[in-house]
Amino acid sequence: MWKDWIRPYVRPLPQWSTVAVAAPQQVVTATLRWDGNSADVTADHTVASLVPLVIATSLDAGQHPLLEYRDSATGKLLGVLRLAQMASVATEKASLTLYHVAGGEHRCLGWPLRSWNAWLQNRLMLKNRSPHHFAPEPAAVQQLMIAYLCPRPVVLVSVSAPGHQNIFPMDLIGPLERSGLFSLALRNTNVSVPVMREVRQVALSSIPATMKVAVYKLAEYHKHPLQDWNALPFPARPSREFGIPAVAASLRIQELSIVHSQEVGSHTLFLGRKVSDEKLAEGTQLHHTAGFHQAYRRRHGMQLAEV
Repeated sequence: MWKDWIRPYVRPLPQWSTVAVAAPQQVVTATLRWDGNSADVTADHTVASLVPLVIATSLDAGQHPLLEYRDSATGKLLGVLRLAQMASVATEKASLTLYHVAGGEHRCLGWPLRSWNAWLQNRLMLKNRSPHHFAPEPAAVQQLMIAYLCPRPVVLVSVSAPGHQNIFPMDLIGPLERSGLFSLALRNTNVSVPVMREVRQVALSSIPATMKVAVYKLAEYHKHPLQDWNALPFPARPSREFGIPAVAASLRIQELSIVHSQEVGSHTLFLGRKVSDEKLAEGTQLHHTAGFHQAYRRRHGMQLAEV
């Protein structure tokens, strides 16, 4: 018992927890606050870039809004991001606002454990950082973990074009509800970025939590394309309209027609509209959340199922 008590003081909590959640997640709500106004953006904000850390939303909430995350059951404030308006993004039928994350803090851990855990995590990040690999600054990772207080679903993105086929996991995704758009923020170095810009069609497979191991193995295809659909560790089936191979065991398959793309820092932000939406099965979907969020929920006897 004493080991469980002392462990957080001698080594950091995991940065991320992989959890099983029914989509759309309803355990945490997100609210934008600005100039005496507020709006629920639980289904209307996504991460558009990691370096710098940028949030996209359908709302224009002024120059310096706050993005609050609260526990849905208790109303407790879990964390806050302070935003600074960067630019707007216009498509033919909608517009979005991009916000740089200027700062933030969470309340999932009490003081002084909160600061001590962040110091331990930051020290570990700096120790393991490779000068030859992409890595946000530790302060930005701490802010990103606050954005993940809303558990983020994991999907497999399928791309198919003459001479190029690919499938890879993503969690920098999500609906921008008021605009009717769906966003994907894909690292600029991903091998499929030029193809997605050209063919403007993708299929998204919502992945059951039980498929975690198989899904993580597909991360290698961010760097090089898939050679053969038959080499996948699970059966595929064509999507309804585009005929793009998707995961047969998906909970849901959505097809997007990409209407806009642009570089935002380290990532390319793709904006699409749904062409089809097949709900195939009930179940819990693979999600990511912050490790300190799971620690908070465990402490209060309401932890999310880990996978």
